[in-house]
Amino acid sequence: MFWLQLASPAGSSLKNSALTLATFFLAIGLSPITISDGQMVNPELLGRPWKAKWIASPDGPRREFGVFHFRKSFSLLSPPARFVIHPSGDNRYELFANGERILAGPARGDLYHWRFETLDIASHLRAGKNVLAAVVWNFAESAPMAQMTNETGFILQGDTEREALVNTDSGWKSFRDLGVEMIPSDSKKLGDYFVVGPGERLDGSKYPWGWQAVDYDDSSWQPAAERDEGGPRGIQDSPSRWMLVPRSIPLMEERPEHLMRLARISGAPEKPQTEAAQQFLQGRSTLRVPANTHIGLLLDQTYLTTAYPELISTGGRGAEVTLTYAEALRSKSSETPSGRGGQKGNRNQTEGKEIWGFQDVVLPDGGEHRVYRPLWWRTYRYLQIDVSTASDPLTLEDLRSVFTAYPFTARARFESEDPTLGKIWDVGWRTARLCAHETYMDCPYYEQLQYAGDTRVQALISLYVTGDDRLVKNAIELLSDSRTPEGLTQSRYPSFLPQYIPPFSLLWIGMLHDLWWYRGEKEFLAEYLPIARGVLGWFERRLAPCAQEPALRGGAASGAEAPCNLLGRLEWWNFVDWTADFEDGVPPLEPKGLSAVLSLQFAAALQEAADLEASFGLPERAHHDRALAVQITDGVRNACWDPSRHLIADTPARQHFSQHANILGVLTDAIPAAEQEGVMKKVLADQKLTQCSYYFRFYLFRAMKKAGLADEYLSQLGPWRKMLDLGLTTWAETPEPTRSDCHAWSAHPNFDLLATVAGIESGAPGFAKVIIEPHLGSLERLQATLPHPQGEITVRYQHRGLGLEADVTLPAQLSGWFSWQGNKLPLHGGSQNLVFE
Repeated sequence: MFWLQLASPAGSSLKNSALTLATFFLAIGLSPITISDGQMVNPELLGRPWKAKWIASPDGPRREFGVFHFRKSFSLLSPPARFVIHPSGDNRYELFANGERILAGPARGDLYHWRFETLDIASHLRAGKNVLAAVVWNFAESAPMAQMTNETGFILQGDTEREALVNTDSGWKSFRDLGVEMIPSDSKKLGDYFVVGPGERLDGSKYPWGWQAVDYDDSSWQPAAERDEGGPRGIQDSPSRWMLVPRSIPLMEERPEHLMRLARISGAPEKPQTEAAQQFLQGRSTLRVPANTHIGLLLDQTYLTTAYPELISTGGRGAEVTLTYAEALRSKSSETPSGRGGQKGNRNQTEGKEIWGFQDVVLPDGGEHRVYRPLWWRTYRYLQIDVSTASDPLTLEDLRSVFTAYPFTARARFESEDPTLGKIWDVGWRTARLCAHETYMDCPYYEQLQYAGDTRVQALISLYVTGDDRLVKNAIELLSDSRTPEGLTQSRYPSFLPQYIPPFSLLWIGMLHDLWWYRGEKEFLAEYLPIARGVLGWFERRLAPCAQEPALRGGAASGAEAPCNLLGRLEWWNFVDWTADFEDGVPPLEPKGLSAVLSLQFAAALQEAADLEASFGLPERAHHDRALAVQITDGVRNACWDPSRHLIADTPARQHFSQHANILGVLTDAIPAAEQEGVMKKVLADQKLTQCSYYFRFYLFRAMKKAGLADEYLSQLGPWRKMLDLGLTTWAETPEPTRSDCHAWSAHPNFDLLATVAGIESGAPGFAKVIIEPHLGSLERLQATLPHPQGEITVRYQHRGLGLEADVTLPAQLSGWFSWQGNKLPLHGGSQNLVFE
């Protein structure tokens, strides 16, 4: 659906107001308004039912598609110094104060943890008449898969008696918007797995233009229907299906963004029209589409973005405007982009290509200065506008967008003499940003789902580049909320369709370990240790004996059953990596399960859990988990080690070999330390092994580092250099042909350029110590900055022949060690210069 705000004839005041709005959102997104500790919430609201009621349209469906508007008029004797409100909605809502859009929510969760926002709106109120207005929508069966729902509803609770006059009840007015329809996803245009919600078709002749303005006449609107009273999670007999909890993350960033380039124009090829379109795109003039004309504009943002497009128009009654969004263009000879395929080629090239993708449609009503904006943001690099007019010409006054994402601020820096590394850094950070909104997301175009495997990588990037751990904690909490009685967490959450990838539950434990190691956060993490025990218990119950076959062992065993400490067959989808040799991402299995890869992932999680348990004063649990991890690694070594190849096979049959099994063998010490360097050299050199995708190369790089091969890291960035050569501005999901052009599980070079190349690593839980061990490869100089819980760590390196000069600055209270080619020197707070000859 699209909303309207009045514009000046030239649109200039709208641009200025967009800047003001963006500045406002930036401010509140990073302010103490975040309420993870309940700071701005009246404590009474967290311990008793609310006075506010959930409201809905009296004549609207409760669980079917619908878009609804609500208004509340109230008077104030003077502008208030403080006016705090707590709204929420289902599926989603946007809130306006005196015509200005101030809030969107709720942050995603589930019905047992339904988020409400908290905002002080005093600066938006005035003496005299004021209006709060909200649009609420329910996409029903077409809702994004990440969107949980009960039924259509809206609630707003004032923080104290002062704000109680705006509590939602029948004193609010409602209007059902019949001008909006959904455009279901089309697999022929979008591929087989597209679950981010529908496109929107707006009939401007049915839309209540200006509905959020103070002077709008709402006399024909009906009183809102009261449903259940609101109430927080944890009170006796929750009054509704929505168990309300405070939002724990900031509001999303919003800032203006303009489309960059006219790629081509159709329907009006004359040079004057092309020049007019370019002037229009630059915001320097309007573009008039005559009556009974079709025109198509293919626009190139020049980089992928996540944004709300905003199109301002006048006139054009009877016209149709279609907006098509795509990550990349496709060859006209390409087949339908089903599944993971589709020929995209170089993303910068447009000749001989066409656009397939997600669409919105607008039917103008002929009015002046209409601003069309979808309810949810879109993902695109290329945006095509197709305009077909009837008897009334249409004037396009402006086309702009409002970038949106989680309000991360990059505090880390990485600079060297290699300009390609600078591009890898920038593209990786853009990828990470576009895949982080109210949750982490695997990809912003196709799914927008928070998968644990992706999220572990994304969380480390966030911690290293920004130091902001709020979205990391939010992810840990949400994935914990998804767990089953048997102990597993779901593979992705929130998601109304349950999916289970057992290895991803193990990686969720890895996320706990990462947060502990880099940030501490013991008070936060203590709640999740029992849940981690449930995950480990699920796997431990599935350890299975395997046959001691002489053909497999090379010995004279009788063939009787004996425990070998590998995992047996696991239920659900045991995805590990997208690679051609793993069917549907699952490594080779024997009939009874018996996978080295899956077993070693379990051993790694046991080791990480043991670290946590020892730190949290649970030595018996830590001892149990360490001992079990040793049993499993010994079992894998005994059953799967092939002495002729000096590698771990994927199964005891020793028919399949992958990088993955040996990477995990190094990381878990199933391969003894003395042999790890030799094994990893084979892993890097042997192309007959099943190769890691972009995603699992994160663990490849961990194993290289552990085996003493970190100086080869930069030489392993060839796949990322190839993506740059293809014109990608974010990192793809898989090598060509790829479905998604933006997958943050491929953005881990942003972590490794700091942790491996610059060599800045935590040396104790909570980053209480630092270990700096650079691996410059062929680089001659490097400068990097890393945010640390106590401040910033800055390093500058310069090769001096075969030696190194290093300038290191640490926060005042931080100490640690600097290592270089076997030399180890102590580091102290403040600045120091180290020279190694």
